[in-house]
Amino acid sequence: MTIAIIGTGIAGLSAAGALHAAGLDVQLFDKSRGSGGRMACTRKDFGAIDIGAQYFTSRDRRFADAVQHWRSLGWVDEWKPSLYDFADGQLRPSQDEQVRWIGTPRMSSITRGLLGDLPVRFSCRITEVFHGKENWHLQSAEGESFGPFSHVVVATPPHQAAPLLAAAPKLASTAAGVTMEPVWAVALAFDQPLDTPVEGCFAHDSAIDWLARNRDKPGRAGKPDIWTLNASSRWSRQHLDLDKEAVIEQLHGLFAEQIGCAVPPPTFAHAHRWLYARPAASHEWGALADPDLGLYVCGDWCLSGRVEGAWLSGQEAARKLLQHHTR
Repeated sequence: MTIAIIGTGIAGLSAAGALHAAGLDVQLFDKSRGSGGRMACTRKDFGAIDIGAQYFTSRDRRFADAVQHWRSLGWVDEWKPSLYDFADGQLRPSQDEQVRWIGTPRMSSITRGLLGDLPVRFSCRITEVFHGKENWHLQSAEGESFGPFSHVVVATPPHQAAPLLAAAPKLASTAAGVTMEPVWAVALAFDQPLDTPVEGCFAHDSAIDWLARNRDKPGRAGKPDIWTLNASSRWSRQHLDLDKEAVIEQLHGLFAEQIGCAVPPPTFAHAHRWLYARPAASHEWGALADPDLGLYVCGDWCLSGRVEGAWLSGQEAARKLLQHHTR
């Protein structure tokens, strides 16, 4: 039987790859037009903009090995930005020496690579997961039915996962109890490069807690000079329903104060609201599972909230499924 996987972010694709490598058939579903989840990019005439995850780190040996494999395939490269800290109104060089990785030539290159030729249905929002006499079936918002499936892996943010877990109330309750923090992200483009050595900056006690220069990332050279600004979760919560133009205006003004150089009006601006950007707290679940039902749940929120956590969670969901499947 085929295994249904809902969500094509890092977690879902990590699980799909491990299950496919074990010889099982998978079918992926995603409500978006392409893979990536929060690794997604905004495509414009002048190129792609990393509007979601800006970079990732690797601490776990298993994930570090995967990253090196991705590097050998040309999916990722190390990013060595000129990092700064902004605090108390002062811009100072950062002492942070952590190794950072990015997808090349865009963050979504990783999920595109992981997806490969696996069967997937995009623009398909699954609204119900139900069990028939022997197998699982899925229902989409458009009224389409899919199945039968022997197992289902739900790899979505927790508040999207909970309604799909009605057949397993304990899993649904756990997912519904996870608090996720929102983040407003804004991309600004300038025809002329800004006169600053800053390529990445962590801000403290500010509405903007991170900003990055796109052109200094490997594989992204050229014009215009694109910057991505991430608002703090606190500011994002307070301005959750602010219209995009107002978000752009406010964050552009703060950016001009923090960057340490003259900032003209942007020639292009884009805002994106990530409602479920990161979990408010780390968890140690790895992946949630009801093996007897054949229902599994994974995502960065099951672990650290980082890209690494998403990948490890997908691996754990696949491990649990395979462990029960081979008994």
